[in-house]
Amino acid sequence: MASRVAFITGASRGIGKASAIALAAKGFDVVVTARTLEEGEAFEHGAHHSEVKPMPGSLRATAAEIEKLGRRALPIRLDLLDLASIDAAVDRVLAEWGRIDLLLNNGIYQGPGVMSPLDELTQQNLHDIFRGNVFANVHTIQRVLPRMLEQGGGCIINVVSESGMIDPPAPVGKGGWGFAYGASKAALIRMAGVLKVEYADTALNFFNMEPGLVMTEAMDMRPDRDDFINFYGGAPMTVPAAVVAWLATAPEARELNGQTIMAQRHCLKLNLVPEWQPKRRGKS
Repeated sequence: MASRVAFITGASRGIGKASAIALAAKGFDVVVTARTLEEGEAFEHGAHHSEVKPMPGSLRATAAEIEKLGRRALPIRLDLLDLASIDAAVDRVLAEWGRIDLLLNNGIYQGPGVMSPLDELTQQNLHDIFRGNVFANVHTIQRVLPRMLEQGGGCIINVVSESGMIDPPAPVGKGGWGFAYGASKAALIRMAGVLKVEYADTALNFFNMEPGLVMTEAMDMRPDRDDFINFYGGAPMTVPAAVVAWLATAPEARELNGQTIMAQRHCLKLNLVPEWQPKRRGKS
């Protein structure tokens, strides 16, 4: 039987990188995609005001970690705002590896407007955020679904956010988030349940995974980092990664098909990362 193949967006760092490593440890060959192919490349970042600078991590570094575990890695540059780059990545994987068993839609739009208050949000900001966080994910799902149906199985996990479910605890810049980011994540949350209904007579599984506050490289660089930690506590990247690996491999995950999985609660319930014990909210 051919090795299972995972396709991950936003895998140069953060939850995407950690999930790629966790899936490799479970026996997956992993396609890792993002904008940053090589260490030190600079791209637009900045949740309020944009800046162009390098961030820690790269697809090459993620691929090296996968290969250390004895699995194949295929790093491919991909930009969520460029649907042609998504098409090229999917086409290459199917041509070279022949299958996609797991799609992890983890990548998000990185640029101005994500953390802008409403009175500063431009139409271009709003359009770009929805292109990256909603339209790109829909397009990627549409590209991989036919092959999953041909294979007779597959799993799609969308990384969502509690910002699409609740109101912020504070304004932007003090531990809260902008309307556009929360609205885009709220739209994505509707996907898994709809797909469960539309493909009820298949072996395909669809999940939302809400990671909670995770201490990624990007979070560590935020000026309001401590405010977020005070509100939400935070977890290491291994926590959502362990939940992704469980959803992709555990037979009992089928019982949760179409649902939103709160990663930190699920990780604690199943003791997936025994060394992690969460900090109490409101405590530094």
